[in-house]
Amino acid sequence: MMFRRVREAMAGAAARGVFPGGVALAACRGAVVFEEGFGRARLPDGPPVTPDTLFDLASLTKPLATAMACMTLTDEGALGPDTPLGSLAPVFSGTDKAPLTVARLLGHSAGFPAWRPYYRELVLLPLEARKARLGELLVREPLEYAPGTATVYSDLGYMALWLGIEALTGVPFDRFVRSRVFGPLGARDVFFPPEKGPGAPPGRISAATENCPVRGRVVEGKVHDLNCHALGGVCGHAGLFGTARGVGRLARALLAAAHGRAAGPFSAETVRMFWTSRPGPGSHVLGFDTPTRPGSSSGRYFSDGSVGHLGFTGTSLWIDPEREVVMALLTNRVHLGAENGEIRVFRPEFHDAAWEDMAEAGLLTI
Repeated sequence: MMFRRVREAMAGAAARGVFPGGVALAACRGAVVFEEGFGRARLPDGPPVTPDTLFDLASLTKPLATAMACMTLTDEGALGPDTPLGSLAPVFSGTDKAPLTVARLLGHSAGFPAWRPYYRELVLLPLEARKARLGELLVREPLEYAPGTATVYSDLGYMALWLGIEALTGVPFDRFVRSRVFGPLGARDVFFPPEKGPGAPPGRISAATENCPVRGRVVEGKVHDLNCHALGGVCGHAGLFGTARGVGRLARALLAAAHGRAAGPFSAETVRMFWTSRPGPGSHVLGFDTPTRPGSSSGRYFSDGSVGHLGFTGTSLWIDPEREVVMALLTNRVHLGAENGEIRVFRPEFHDAAWEDMAEAGLLTI
């Protein structure tokens, strides 16, 4: 049976509680070669997960929305890696955040701490006042290190960049990425669902995430991240929902662009620059991470030039530009509790199984 290893790995992971449900997708040289759902969208007796199931993509928002928006704006000449934050958004002008560059914000080396519970203060304000208050909170936040001297994975840097992009374009962020990135690439299954109403479109199943202790309910079709939730479900660090098919389409578009084969919203030069520039020490490039050896979540076979990202809800994406391979793994592992960390062991096992299945099918060599 084709793709026996990855099927056994996914079914086994769902059965033993790595996640309630998940979708695995693998693509090679531009073609999807495997796409299948496993487990259930909600416990104990929710609907089966299928390739059409929507997942909270969590921090995959960073590469797929924020970084790709920056790629588009870079090719338009509206910003570049050295553009300072203060020139994008007036709230940062004249502050110690003004010199922070787009590259350092994208590469987690701008000096911001990893996370702050801003939602506790934001939810006390009317929704329309929260974005401005976020800007004030970010301005007030002390930098933890001199920019460029360290790498600290930070949601805050992407919140600041989100404010900068909105100020620059004059368009709500979700509308900008829908019309200028996802739409041109035909990625209709990747979007920011509205916080008001049911969240997921009618007739679509969204995998349930955590039984949220703050909201007092199982979160389904609405963003899991509390800071993003307080901001109306749209931000630069979280909020994106999608299918594995949609995630794979965006990744394959990036890969095609990097090889000069697509006239999308960004050029080969820009994609390559984002994938190879390191604005600080560590493994991060612009909007993406790269494999760390040993122990990378990408497993043994992705080349050192690969790029990828993880999401807290149990999602991941890896792209190998050298061998033109894309793998997306979308799960709702936090539905079993945010402390459920079995996904860390499973991710490399999944990627290795998929590589070995593709090799057995004659699609590539390892």
